Amino acid sequence: MSSHLRTALGLARAGVPVLPLRAGKLPFGNCVTCAGNACGGRPSMKNAGACSCPGVCHGWAAATTDTDTLTSPAWAGAWRQAQAVAYHPAGARLTVLDLDDTEAVSWARQTLPATRTVPTTRGEHWIYLGAMRSANSVRPGVDIKSAMAYARWLGPGIGTMTHLPSAVRALVEREETTPARGEVVSSAPGRAEWDSTVATGCRHTERYVRTGLERGLALVRSRTESGAGSQAFGVAQFLAAQHAQCPGPCGLDALGRQIIAAAISVGVPASYAERAVTNGLNTSTGRAA
Repeated sequence: MSSHLRTALGLARAGVPVLPLRAGKLPFGNCVTCAGNACGGRPSMKNAGACSCPGVCHGWAAATTDTDTLTSPAWAGAWRQAQAVAYHPAGARLTVLDLDDTEAVSWARQTLPATRTVPTTRGEHWIYLGAMRSANSVRPGVDIKSAMAYARWLGPGIGTMTHLPSAVRALVEREETTPARGEVVSSAPGRAEWDSTVATGCRHTERYVRTGLERGLALVRSRTESGAGSQAFGVAQFLAAQHAQCPGPCGLDALGRQIIAAAISVGVPASYAERAVTNGLNTSTGRAA
């Protein structure tokens, strides 16, 4: 048994999904049956597939905690050629902040809460408890590896793992809310202004509702660099909560459309804005109607 396989088995027993890496820190390529993703992909991938291949196919999606699979004949050749072990962070409910140089490490130390760190060839891995969407180049020298990604195992590291901070999640949000240069991300849906005619069961005055709405829209529009999606969620949640005691209807759908339009105006993709606002309305104690 190779040292890489021994390491992988130890991680698997601890609940960390693992896979071998070939030269160049890359996963092994797909087998003939899975070439070009002809099989449909692993069920654990973004779109559930039909692959039941016993081999080490489909990159990060091959990561497993099944020790029988790891020691199976179908994986034996890969372990003989393996140059490293990788793991799927989200599968262990973790997020790895990959800091690729000394400048990125310095930024993290000044900005983020301390957590477990692992030295890398050029920088450090910072490991947080909690999973999220992965993204590359969220800032110079910084990648986020969690869902649908793999990270190279470089040892247990030092320090106590802390919970994933909002500042790390915001790095991906910034990516989602900053339009590409010269590109129109999305257009606003048909905008319906709120007025008292759609709020026949609201206990608030029209002035009260409009004042709160305008303040909320201003907050969303001020997030021109990052955070507009989260701000839209928060505004929707707050405004809906103000109507928790109203008999209804209060026209919250019209309020929501105006918040969505404000988010889109500063670069939030329409689908992301709609999801954030809908979630904000539905997770509040108010009526999403």
